[in-house]
Amino acid sequence: MAKKILVIEDDKFLRELISQKLLHEGYDIAEAVDGEKGLEAVKKEKPDLVLLDLILPGLDGFEVLTKIKENPAIAQIPVIILSNLGQKDDIEKGLKMGAVDYLIKAHFTPAEIIEKIGIIFK
Repeated sequence: MAKKILVIEDDKFLRELISQKLLHEGYDIAEAVDGEKGLEAVKKEKPDLVLLDLILPGLDGFEVLTKIKENPAIAQIPVIILSNLGQKDDIEKGLKMGAVDYLIKAHFTPAEIIEKIGIIFK
C-alpha cells in the first residue's frame, strides 16, 4: 500500500510541484494550505509523513508541530519541516520539538526532498 504524505504548504506552486513529484513516485498525497487545515488533515488522514512549512496563515508550522506532538493519537507521525527559515535557532527549535528533519527550501530541489522522504521510509 502506498505511503500517505500530507503536504502543508501555503505556496500553491511549490505545494503542487512537490505533490506532483510525490505522486509520480507512487505516494498517496493529501494537501493543506494553512496551519488549521493542516492540523485537521493530520488528525483525519493519519498520514505516514507530514511535510510542514513554517510560515503559514493562521497557525504557524511551529504551532502545528506542537499540537501534533501533544496529541497521542498522531504524535508518532514523522514530520519534516520544509521552510525558508534557515536560521540555526529555527532549525534547532524544529528538531527539538520533534521534527525528524529540517529542509531549507532554497537548498533542496524537489528531487532531493523526495530522496530524503525515501530515506525516512526505509
